[in-house]
Amino acid sequence: MIDLYYWPTPNGHKIPIMLEECGLEYQVHPINMLKGDQFKPKYLKLNPNNKIPTIVDRDGPGGKPFTVFESGAILIYLAEKTGKFMPKDPAGRSEVIQWTIFQVANVGPMFGQCGHFLRYAPKKIPYAIDRYKTETERLYRVMDKRLKTQPYLAGKKYSIADMATYPWVKIEWFHKIDIKKYPNVSKWRDRVAARPAVQRGVTLLDDVMKLGNPDKEAFKNLFTKQKSV
Repeated sequence: MIDLYYWPTPNGHKIPIMLEECGLEYQVHPINMLKGDQFKPKYLKLNPNNKIPTIVDRDGPGGKPFTVFESGAILIYLAEKTGKFMPKDPAGRSEVIQWTIFQVANVGPMFGQCGHFLRYAPKKIPYAIDRYKTETERLYRVMDKRLKTQPYLAGKKYSIADMATYPWVKIEWFHKIDIKKYPNVSKWRDRVAARPAVQRGVTLLDDVMKLGNPDKEAFKNLFTKQKSV
């Protein structure tokens, strides 16, 4: 059994997708980031970075409970635990890890800042909007070039790299991206979206959070309280 500490954000979506794809049994523990659950001492013992997602594998290494935080690390851990969605050969494994880290180090941070300055920042800052929108477009071009020759980001087979990246591309409208400019990304997105496990994963708790304008409490918990932690 996997305990999943989760809230429905792009980073959060990655893990239920993987759990569903692997057919693993899991229990959801909602961490309401709008209400500040991520700052509670009990949760901080599991994730000192006060973010989601986090898992506790009740049957971890040595048969003991094992905690993993950071979405990329969780995906790799689950891939190694199950032997799924990560090739065993060194070259294939490296390809998957490279494109997973590409998402963690580039797509997530840049897309996230793009969305923040476009949608959430109290003041519109043209330099910041242009900076992150330009970088987001560049990353789409990188993916589009890659997906012109490969059906999936890490090669011929669907992997954790696709699970990591799809939730961010799924909301291209939030970053004001014209997906038609990136036909290979668009086809890949449709290919991934058609998977039943993906559909189940991205709809987990989708009734409790929608992208939009947060109220004052939610804004504080999402963006300003972080400074004091």
